[in-house]
Amino acid sequence: MHNSAQTINCDLLVIGSGASGLATAVTAAHLGMKVIVLEKESVFGGTSAWSGGWLWVPRNSLAVEAGILEDISGPTEYLKNELGAGFDEEKVRAFLENAPAMIDFFRRKTSLQFIDGNKVPDFHGKTSGSVLGGRSVCAAPFDGKRLGKELKRLRQPLDVISLWGMGIASGNDIKQFFNSTRSISSFLYVARRVLRHFKDLITHGQGTQLVNGNALVAGLAKSAFDKNVSIITSASVKQLNKDDVSITGATVEINGTTQIIHATKGVVLACGGFPHDDLRKSVMFPHAPTGKEHVSAAPKTNTGDGIRLGESVGALFTKTLPSPAGWAPVSLVPKKNGEFAHFPHLIERGKPGIIAVNEQGKRFANEANSYNDFMGDLLKTAPHGVTPYAWLICDHRFIRRWGLGAVKPAPMPLCGHLQSGYLFKGKTIAQLATAIGIQPQALEETVSTYNKFAKNGDDPEFGRGDTPYNRVAGDADHTPNPCVAPIKDGPYYAVKIHPGSLGTFAGLETNAKAQVLDHNKQVIPGLFAVGNDMTSVMAGHYPSGGITLGPGMTFAYIAAHSANNRN
Repeated sequence: MHNSAQTINCDLLVIGSGASGLATAVTAAHLGMKVIVLEKESVFGGTSAWSGGWLWVPRNSLAVEAGILEDISGPTEYLKNELGAGFDEEKVRAFLENAPAMIDFFRRKTSLQFIDGNKVPDFHGKTSGSVLGGRSVCAAPFDGKRLGKELKRLRQPLDVISLWGMGIASGNDIKQFFNSTRSISSFLYVARRVLRHFKDLITHGQGTQLVNGNALVAGLAKSAFDKNVSIITSASVKQLNKDDVSITGATVEINGTTQIIHATKGVVLACGGFPHDDLRKSVMFPHAPTGKEHVSAAPKTNTGDGIRLGESVGALFTKTLPSPAGWAPVSLVPKKNGEFAHFPHLIERGKPGIIAVNEQGKRFANEANSYNDFMGDLLKTAPHGVTPYAWLICDHRFIRRWGLGAVKPAPMPLCGHLQSGYLFKGKTIAQLATAIGIQPQALEETVSTYNKFAKNGDDPEFGRGDTPYNRVAGDADHTPNPCVAPIKDGPYYAVKIHPGSLGTFAGLETNAKAQVLDHNKQVIPGLFAVGNDMTSVMAGHYPSGGITLGPGMTFAYIAAHSANNRN
């Protein structure tokens, strides 16, 4: 039987269902467009569903309502100083002018709501233009039951970070969990959260107390379904289609059937960059000669599809950023099936009583700095073509209080992680060094030097605790320095750190309207790129938390308006 391809018509076709793709779709639907979203996986949400759900949005209305007022010149100055030669005035202005409007649109018109980040400082407090808070927002918790039967298609939280599949939010939520063995009120708070979660598992087969990136995607998806956006999962795009003038849609395979989707207003690429495209990583990442040495915490199916689709119609891929990805320290957690989960170390490094050492047993960075800065410092220690590794080292008191990577704090047991080979242990620092293959004397010397100053809360070597961001990452109740305490209560523990990322920065060249450009820097009519398929407006720099999702959703909002204005 001859299977002729069926044609489906829409105004805008969005490829990829992370926050940027869904934000484009929701904005476009509110502008009156018929929108189709395609997702190659069986679940929607992409990397965004695993993220912290934070957006960097200077001058957002939640800050304004709290009395935090700043002129656009403030964040402009900060970005000018942070981005250096990568500062693109037109694109930065488009971002800073449209970002507050984007937040207001979602707050007023959709199911997606936000909580403020008014006490969250910029990463680099010593850079002129940085502030102590008011430039970020996070998705508000979302009741998954509001998605109805579509909840089944939402990508669930990253298992190694969640607790029995339950997401834990930053701020007060995680603080209660950390304090659950130290305070009755925290214990009761956690007990309520956990009991509700187990009830959800029995009733719905998954958690419904959605937080972080899971809440962000759920809020966007609910807003999309409310405006009749079709989110088609298990759909793989075979090619972009074009006429003499512009991109007209795509040829797609859905459930084994070839379909042609015709999109009168164009196609938006939102496939999440190339964190698992080994070939491109081998070219772009000096520390990963085969690409495989780099272990991203993004979903494994983020393999650079959007960028390849763009290149197939002449789009220009940026190769010149100082950093092609948002680096993060990642550990490999053994799973029962012989594979490894990728755990991003975002929280425990800032707490007092932990250090990171390289393969020579020496510290190389301020552990409380941002994940990107920390990993960047490790990468600088390695010659071109060599993959550097590191170890996070702590004592018994620390691991029971804060956990270590995928190892949860007390009362959760350590034995499973010791048996799997994820967690290493030694009665003494020398024994731990032997267990992890470091020269014992070197590690003893490093710990002893660190401890000598740490007992007074000092870190003369790396200045840990010197910036507002460091201090927020630490333990506010620990004095005199929230980030520094000695490592002295054996036994001692270690987890191995690999070079990884949360996502990529290098993408397709676009203009300030999110239109994709060709090799002559001319617009490819009908083609847009957002999220990590678009070269980051931060130009390979990481000035603050939320600089992926903030610009991602802002340029999504811009892309929808750009598409709507096409004839």
